[in-house]
Amino acid sequence: MQYHQAVVAAEPLVTALDQAGYRLTQPRRALAMMIAGRDGHFTAAELLDEARQRRLGIGRATIFRALDLFADLGLLERLDLPTGDHAYVPCEPVHHHHVVCSVCGASTDVQAACIQATVAEIERQSGFRIDSHRLELYGRCPLHAAAGTP
Repeated sequence: MQYHQAVVAAEPLVTALDQAGYRLTQPRRALAMMIAGRDGHFTAAELLDEARQRRLGIGRATIFRALDLFADLGLLERLDLPTGDHAYVPCEPVHHHHVVCSVCGASTDVQAACIQATVAEIERQSGFRIDSHRLELYGRCPLHAAAGTP
């Protein structure tokens, strides 16, 4: 990804921070750029490695706080990978779910009206008002499914 494209892609993250009343610190801006430059999911460790390689002076705690903040704002979502590791993926702030490859960890967003219908039925049966839910589906991506990878 070219530098200009990363700046453009980072703008929604920076704008959301500003609109939510958070300070636009240099570390947060740098992390927004690093996130925008990624394709697919990434880990906090990968961001930390990149920050160290680029000599940005951003520590582990700052990265985790920023990732939590971006997730709270609905701009990132945390994925629990089949390995037990956690990864993050940039998301539009609309409700959706993920399908995660159990072999390589690749993920994609999915939306399904039937899930909303199921949640409504659970509310009806239980008497609960469901405020939120999270669903991750695990399987093999097309590449690994075609290869017959177990």
